[in-house]
Amino acid sequence: MNELIRKNNAAAEAYHADRRGFLKHGLLFSAALGFWTPSLAWAAGQAPASVRLISLSNAHTGEKFRGEYWFGGEYLPQAFSEIKSVMRDHRTNETFPIDPRLMDVLFVLRHRLANQAAFEVFSGYRSPSTNALLRETSNGVARGSLHMQGQAVDINLPGTRLSHLERSAITLKAGGVGFYPKSDFVHVDTGRTRTW
Repeated sequence: MNELIRKNNAAAEAYHADRRGFLKHGLLFSAALGFWTPSLAWAAGQAPASVRLISLSNAHTGEKFRGEYWFGGEYLPQAFSEIKSVMRDHRTNETFPIDPRLMDVLFVLRHRLANQAAFEVFSGYRSPSTNALLRETSNGVARGSLHMQGQAVDINLPGTRLSHLERSAITLKAGGVGFYPKSDFVHVDTGRTRTW
């Protein structure tokens, strides 16, 4: 297990082009401590895959990403460059490194739900100025939102009932899950396990 942690940490450092961005903001980034554990793989009903694919569609810009983000034990920096662009703050056009564990959670959810549609992204990275604006105009926006750390995403999955997506995310116990049926999305993050 220690060897797996060492290898995944080395892969994360070598293959995540924006690692320094995570460290600069005081985040601990570790693929091994994240979500691709045997128990999460089993929750998806399969053994860990050698290739991980994800499909995302930004609800505001129409931009899309579909492809491999992980192959042979390594996160792919080119994929994460595209993912952070698709998940950027559409109000300010700012990008920020996206936590690879967040993609792992979405990958497992797609397989668990047997739905290969693209996740519709309502909010990925959120700049501090956008977060402050939303706090003034909306309810339920946290002052220290994990969106500002690239560790949260608000999504729906066409073809899957929102309540089913929420329940599936909760049962993963891989981070926070918020249910926003009036806004038609579920919030998932890589923070501590909690629901609202």
